[in-house]
Amino acid sequence: MGAAVEAEQLLRLVIGMAAGLVIGWQRTVRHKNVGIRTFGLVGLGTAAVSSLFSETLHPDAASRIVQGVLTGIGFLGAGLIIRRNNDLMPHGLTTAAAIWVTAALGCAAGLGHWQVAGAATVLALVLLFLDHSVERWVAGRPPPPKELRDDGPKAD
Repeated sequence: MGAAVEAEQLLRLVIGMAAGLVIGWQRTVRHKNVGIRTFGLVGLGTAAVSSLFSETLHPDAASRIVQGVLTGIGFLGAGLIIRRNNDLMPHGLTTAAAIWVTAALGCAAGLGHWQVAGAATVLALVLLFLDHSVERWVAGRPPPPKELRDDGPKAD
């Protein structure tokens, strides 16, 4: 393998991992249970697996890899979703969705789609920095009373 090819492979891995680190950083800042290391590993792993097969040389294999990764990562995300006894609402949905998006970002990076990986990372961050107060404002609902707020670490 030539030096240019090896450098591009390394760049694909670094970009996949960086996308995961950025998303994980946001989850850590929000005091969620899943953070930088987990998201970084998801980005790196999916970039590594998808970079094994080039779309130009192995289009069917690349497609199958991406399909398998995005299906399989759903099981990891499902493990993050919980429902507490006293609460009808499930928790962890946003983190599960962020794990799935991170896998997609890793796949994009692994296949060399830099613009998609970069733009989607920025858009994911924008969405993740929106909080429930924006959703309540859009729905026309007031914020919950202070005594009902749970400001501690959460999976969602």
